[in-house]
Amino acid sequence: MRRKQLDGLKELNELNYHQVGDPETHTRIQQFEMAFRMQTSVPELTNVSGEPETTYKLYGEEAKKPGTFASTCLLARRLIERGVRFVQVYHNNWDHHSNVGGRLPTQCKDIDQATFGLIQDLKARGLFDSTLIIWGGEFGRTIYSQGGLTKDNYGRDHHPRCFTMWLAGGGVKPGLTVGQSDEFGFNATEDKVHVHDLQATILHLLGFDHTKLTFRFQGRDYRLTDVHGDVVRKLLA
Repeated sequence: MRRKQLDGLKELNELNYHQVGDPETHTRIQQFEMAFRMQTSVPELTNVSGEPETTYKLYGEEAKKPGTFASTCLLARRLIERGVRFVQVYHNNWDHHSNVGGRLPTQCKDIDQATFGLIQDLKARGLFDSTLIIWGGEFGRTIYSQGGLTKDNYGRDHHPRCFTMWLAGGGVKPGLTVGQSDEFGFNATEDKVHVHDLQATILHLLGFDHTKLTFRFQGRDYRLTDVHGDVVRKLLA
């Protein structure tokens, strides 16, 4: 039914093109066709019944349960090996303003083996060196407690001044730590990496010069790193 609908829509668009002559009409036809190919590829992509038992030993048994972080990591590998250019794995429920002791251990358990499994799987399939893995969140957490402090219930507030992200694969030098915090973990003190530096480095690893990747807005050429940002050369392999 979807195929018939798109065929009919294509005929209408072709009639419009012959009347108006706008080349964007053909662009729209191609977009519909690409979306259809993406839709029809999903059943094969998400059918993991052919995955061997070794896959689940690598990612963990949770990978057999749709919707889990481990299952999503497995789907990420299947997307990458099919040539998808950008894959985002999202894991929520990290906003621990309370009950850190109750919630954080289960969150770490969810991601630990599956993250390891994804990296090892990419390596085994020869995809690791061509895949840039970026792991991070929106900010860190305070070093001090938020809210009422009891033995079993305490929280941590948002903290953007000092937190960690890691990169692996595609051009990243392994086994390297850049930056250091003060003794409390409150401020970054050495080799600070600003968000613009991180973006400049990511773009460099993807083959872009961040100083030349611009877009015009209100009469000015803008870039993702604004007028700041330096590639963190230490991170490059």
